[in-house]
Amino acid sequence: LTFPLLSVTLLVSFGSSMLYGYNLAVVNSPAEHIKAFYNATWSQRYGHGLASGPLTLLYSLTVSIFALGGLVGSLLVGVLVKQYGRNGTLSRSALLVLLAGGFMGFSRELGSPEMVIVGRSITGLHSGICLSVVPLYLGEIAPKNLRGFLGLMPSIFICLGVFFAQVLGLPELLGEDKFWPLFLSVVVVPASLQLLLLHCFPESPRYLLIERNDVCGATAALHRFLGTPDVQDVIEEMKEEQRSLSSMEVVSVWQLLRDRSVFWQTLSVVVVNAGMQLSGIDAIWFYTNTIFENAGIPVSQIPYTTVGTGAIEVVAGLIGCFTIEKLGRRPLIITGFCTMGLCSAGITVSLLLQTALSWMRYVSVVCVVGIIAGFCMGPAGIPFLMTAELFTQSHRPAAYIVGGSLNWICNFTIGFIFPFLQMSAGAFCYLVFCGICLLVALYVYLIIPETKNKTFMEISHIFA
Repeated sequence: LTFPLLSVTLLVSFGSSMLYGYNLAVVNSPAEHIKAFYNATWSQRYGHGLASGPLTLLYSLTVSIFALGGLVGSLLVGVLVKQYGRNGTLSRSALLVLLAGGFMGFSRELGSPEMVIVGRSITGLHSGICLSVVPLYLGEIAPKNLRGFLGLMPSIFICLGVFFAQVLGLPELLGEDKFWPLFLSVVVVPASLQLLLLHCFPESPRYLLIERNDVCGATAALHRFLGTPDVQDVIEEMKEEQRSLSSMEVVSVWQLLRDRSVFWQTLSVVVVNAGMQLSGIDAIWFYTNTIFENAGIPVSQIPYTTVGTGAIEVVAGLIGCFTIEKLGRRPLIITGFCTMGLCSAGITVSLLLQTALSWMRYVSVVCVVGIIAGFCMGPAGIPFLMTAELFTQSHRPAAYIVGGSLNWICNFTIGFIFPFLQMSAGAFCYLVFCGICLLVALYVYLIIPETKNKTFMEISHIFA
């Protein structure tokens, strides 16, 4: 592990991945303040306030448009990484955050709720691009024995982003009414740092050699990242991949879906990425406060309890990052999905029995913590890492478009239908998530091979 490798991993994780986690959680704390601003602005414009329904709809649009922006961003990944490279795409995407921060930061001064909504959509666009490009870049620059460790680093920073949003949202910090525009626009700080420093690091060597045929540039990049003058073995491995792809251009999404030679890789990306969101983790995040309130935790203490769950996310992410090269991808992701499935069933049982046994309420809290820990230890980051590992250079951008799009579509779907599922099925709604988690774990166990310490060509041959 060289200093340049570690530095660029920390930089792109801090300047890109962390912002995704931060923007997921940042709207929870100032919800009432933002609604009050919307209502006051509407009164100034039209002489009357918003009714409860339209106000809720406007705020829901503010929250959910982040996922729609993310979907658009994920669809642009293939074009951007081909045109600008991996490093170049991440550098340019940081400009989107500066633009979004300006919109949200000055929205109250200019009396414009539209600026908040536009800013949220632009942050979603940035997250949609970076959620795919960061693991793509790290997966291509990392030597095979460090691919798991470096590939899971972004997931730790996603958890850190959620944690920082929870901490900064406390009443003692930026949780007051006058600070919410600053709270939303703090994202410009990590993005500015990435914009300033990322150009100091080389482009992906695999991109330079295989797609640009720049052997000198790829060699120089490998010297920098690996810290050794002898990189001929790596160059030869990339040339072998280039020769095997010499008659094939970078494929489109439609070509990927029709290519029977990568059917199982594509299906695996679909199952694991969709399963990650349909596992119910977003529903748990959205309704953590309600579950804690039902457990008898005083309302004034709930924000601090939520911060505690954020700290557990970070610890679980660190455990996954430092054990993935020892245990492998399959054990971590199978354990994570099984833990989430069993804890989802535990929530159903505890909710059904808590009227008869009051202490069962605390089982709900333990199960929520178990779901979050299980998710952060494996499913949070491994699907993005596996997308890089299961495909060769020609298919990888299209695979990230498929995985990223599914991620955002399922994210939006769960956020939209969960309240209705909860109303119709009550406590049994968590059994749906239990079934999905256990089915995904079974699929990984039966179909996906271990990819630890294998080259991209070796993994391709295993599937063949």
